Amino acid sequence: MAKSNSTYLLIPGETEWEIWSIVPNQAATLHSSHPVKHPSEIANLPAGDLIFFFPVQALTALPLHVQTGDASLFPDLAATHAERVGLRPDPLAGQLTDIFPISTSAEESTLLYMVLRNPTTEALPSKSPKAFDISARSFPSQGNTLNLWRELNQWVFAIHHEGKLIYSQSTASIGVSPDANLIREIRIAIAQLSMQGIEIKPDRAIVWSNDTQTQTSELAKALTIQVDLFPKPAPSLPEQCSSLLPADVRAARRAARRRQNTIFTIAAVALFYIGVIGYLGFDLWKTHSSTQKIKESAAIIAPARESFALHIEKWDELEYGISREYNTVDVLHRISKCIPANSGLRLKIATISATDILLEGEAPQSQAITQFSLNLKKSNDLTHYRWEDGSPRQSNRGWEFTFVASSPQATP
Repeated sequence: MAKSNSTYLLIPGETEWEIWSIVPNQAATLHSSHPVKHPSEIANLPAGDLIFFFPVQALTALPLHVQTGDASLFPDLAATHAERVGLRPDPLAGQLTDIFPISTSAEESTLLYMVLRNPTTEALPSKSPKAFDISARSFPSQGNTLNLWRELNQWVFAIHHEGKLIYSQSTASIGVSPDANLIREIRIAIAQLSMQGIEIKPDRAIVWSNDTQTQTSELAKALTIQVDLFPKPAPSLPEQCSSLLPADVRAARRAARRRQNTIFTIAAVALFYIGVIGYLGFDLWKTHSSTQKIKESAAIIAPARESFALHIEKWDELEYGISREYNTVDVLHRISKCIPANSGLRLKIATISATDILLEGEAPQSQAITQFSLNLKKSNDLTHYRWEDGSPRQSNRGWEFTFVASSPQATP
């Protein structure tokens, strides 16, 4: 049993959400596992400080090389770099970014800029955490390493430079073992960082898996470095937690509503006993008068309570109309950015609703359709859509395609 001074880490495991207990001067121990899709579905979180680790899939890592060692300039330089690649966090959504220095000198620095996508209600635990961090930072590594593991059945990888996390990314690979798609995404990521002036040369690859069927033979053939397979280690708490802090922490609001309902219940019970005492201690007329006043007060409060409940219900119904994630024109614009340049691919039909997308189109070559499908699945602007595989179909005019996507995270 965990001690009262334990700190609890809520972190995505290989297939389930996991809660780990950390006691000072002791290694972390697994407290419980929860086979749920969203952390908000975990009931009865343990008492004590809770640290919530966002999965790699919820963040975008942007390493950058700057020609200055002045730390006061890092936030502006990082924000400018993020805007160049199309990332602009909502300033009203809380602290969704953080900067982790990799190496600094008087004339140049290498930084890791993390951008968190604005989390939905389902993506946060029902209990307000004490702090937030990144799952990749909970598994430290020594030297220049490439680390691979699964988070909620999806393979992710992280690259460390001299023991410091310099890049992490979630992939679409969901098999038990690393596959060719995972290897390709690793090579693309390293090549893109090299074009930015960040040379990454891991001298060792480490695969963490508790599944006895995991194989590393395909990974070892593709890489020219040593590949090791180990059981996934227990997470650890970073020396200093990140500054990530979403503004819309709905867990705190739920707790406040529960406390308010408890107060209302206690007040109602107390009012009942006062009425009973008044009935026994005063004459019939005073009892009747007090009862009448109570009914009048309840009648005054009832419409306000009903109006408030109706207001909340109507506001929730407006989510599809006011949220950028469901704006039809904006979603179509994000889809259009995934069309390969100069490929001749065009859309003939685009049916977009709050939860589903249907795309039909044509292209001169099937490679353009395949690349378009890959771009849709990897797009940071369309991550909350799950795309079904659609193969190109040859036609008299070239090649045709039909892509279908759904948004399982959408909640009216």
